[in-house]
Amino acid sequence: MDTRYDTVIIVVIGVILAIWALYSLRAWLEEPGPLVLKTIPINEELDEGPAVDLLENAGYEVVGGKMKIPLAFKVNGNTVYSRLFIDYVAVRNGSTYMVTTSRRKKPIQWSGPELRDRLLPYLLLYPGCAGVLYVDTDEQSIRLITLVEDLEEEEYED
Repeated sequence: MDTRYDTVIIVVIGVILAIWALYSLRAWLEEPGPLVLKTIPINEELDEGPAVDLLENAGYEVVGGKMKIPLAFKVNGNTVYSRLFIDYVAVRNGSTYMVTTSRRKKPIQWSGPELRDRLLPYLLLYPGCAGVLYVDTDEQSIRLITLVEDLEEEEYED
């Protein structure tokens, strides 16, 4: 009679392990892979400075230095050129982040329209990145900015 109960317990444990394994596999398959910047090579030359120190102290690994991304737009048949500057590329826990640093002459206002205008291009250029890190060396702070996917009807500032 004891062997029957032992078999039931082993079967229950086996079912629990199978459910856990399937759930873990599903979560792993749905998890986005690490971002690989295929379109633009990463500048491996790093300029050491306070921003790099702040990032490393916060647990990020800085893997790319300053990059200038050339952009071109067609406007009524005429080509207009511009650039987007990425200060650094950082990685933490398998996630890749674009890094921009504060500018004394151009402080950021933490409003929806300002974030859209100043930081959305980074998120659109590399949609697989985990977000943008805004490093303010004067305040000794790092802010993580991500794009929210699930929008409900909320008040908009713009």
